[in-house]
Amino acid sequence: MRNLDTINGRSAEFAAEAMARVDRLQRGIETVIKGKPEAVRLAIVTLIAGGHLLVEDVPGVGKTTLAQALARALDCSFQRVQFTSDLLPSDVIGLSVYNQHAGIFEWKPGPVFANVVLADEINRTTPKTQSALLEAMAERQVTVEGFTHLLPAPFIVLATQNPIEHHGTYPLPESQLDRFMLRLRIGYPDIAAERQMLRDREYNHNPLEALGPVMSGAEVLELQESVSAVSVDDALVEYLMRIVSATRDSEMLDLGVSPRGTLALFRAAQALALTEERSYCIPDDIKRLVLPVFAHRILVSTRFSSSLRRSEEAEAVLTEIIKTVSVPL
Repeated sequence: MRNLDTINGRSAEFAAEAMARVDRLQRGIETVIKGKPEAVRLAIVTLIAGGHLLVEDVPGVGKTTLAQALARALDCSFQRVQFTSDLLPSDVIGLSVYNQHAGIFEWKPGPVFANVVLADEINRTTPKTQSALLEAMAERQVTVEGFTHLLPAPFIVLATQNPIEHHGTYPLPESQLDRFMLRLRIGYPDIAAERQMLRDREYNHNPLEALGPVMSGAEVLELQESVSAVSVDDALVEYLMRIVSATRDSEMLDLGVSPRGTLALFRAAQALALTEERSYCIPDDIKRLVLPVFAHRILVSTRFSSSLRRSEEAEAVLTEIIKTVSVPL
């Protein structure tokens, strides 16, 4: 592992140690999630970039398992919320309960008050309950009855959802989707990985139960601070902005990328560079992240809709945009 330049006043030795932490985290999660190194890496990128992750795929491919593996690998508080159609906002953020003995209302925090929150099948609940997470995800706080309650740090929401074409789902509104830094799909494993998965569970052994913490909350915060010091050349910023402008000017899109999306790609590119043992970004960092960061933020015009799913249509348009934007040398 080659040395890095000093990051944010820290020595190159600390930067190398930070890379070792990322590698340990990746290896730990991959003991559970077989054959999906890119999905695992993007989940780690989201974590150290300070964002939130949306995992969308068909049932049974490991969406919840990926989120649980990441939570178990961190020595942090963890809460899981199974989203259903009858779930209420107070079931997520908490509520004030009257104490008859003391004669006062006492605040009872909900499961959102944890370092890692798994919002399982988030699109199976109503928009009213979905919106309960908006303030928490954007501002790391919850306001109830005029009082603001700060959430713990670090804080990350790992949400899973089934494709909107499935029965019993409520599509997430654009304002909710925009809060997620990345959206990824795991996909089916290859034959070798699935065979190994069977062998790992041959004697009713669950690798998830054997996974222990490999990184503390304090270490996550240190990595997040280091990410912010990764340098991004002006030429790369211009490259990013040309892609963003193309989404806003494209006649194929009714909704382009928001400024929040621009910031998300910028920060995610810094985090990806750090996980690749670099103190600077390169064009490939931007190109590699355009689809997972932007695809869920744009809306394809109905005039150009096809037989593809909505998410696949968005990715097809972004792929064409990337081809038309010149890459800085």
